[in-house]
Amino acid sequence: MTHETPPDLLVLHAVRTTGYASTVRIADLLGLPAPVVEEHLEDGRARGWVTEAAFAGDRGWTLTEAGKAHGEQRLAAELDAVGARADFQRIYRDFLPANEIVGATCTAWQLTELGIGEAPADAGAIVAALHEPARLLGELEQRLTAHLPRFSGYHRRFGTALAAAATNPAWITGTDRDSAHRVWFELHEDLIATLGIER
Repeated sequence: MTHETPPDLLVLHAVRTTGYASTVRIADLLGLPAPVVEEHLEDGRARGWVTEAAFAGDRGWTLTEAGKAHGEQRLAAELDAVGARADFQRIYRDFLPANEIVGATCTAWQLTELGIGEAPADAGAIVAALHEPARLLGELEQRLTAHLPRFSGYHRRFGTALAAAATNPAWITGTDRDSAHRVWFELHEDLIATLGIER
């Protein structure tokens, strides 16, 4: 059984998964018109679920604790409405080994960029190590979207980042772009928020 997530929940949830994002980025991420996203964000602000802040010369939205609690409540209801909690728990267990690989690989690259450690990582080897998690992500996304279509896009975004990283290592862990690390982090946050668990 599939279920289309309402736009207001999609917007609130995007603020959660990104951690901090502009209206335009949320609109691009969700494929929704910016005015629609802005309307839901302003409604969320009025309800005390989101707040807007300035950071590094731009403005973006973050989730409040009340917004986090409200979002988790709605996500739990959505998951139970489609009868997919057991499936999602299995998917999360299958996700964890790949998450360990991505976490260790990205950390190794971040340490290399900072000049920390005695054995700097090779960018090509780092990208190669992320191909197996990318393959698994394709399988996991199919299982996730069989219940909740809002999980679509992670595999495409991760693959796009890996392809770009082959010639520009900034796409491995860069925070100023849709890097492999950023996409994976958002997926992880999406899963734990949906299941109501901690990292």
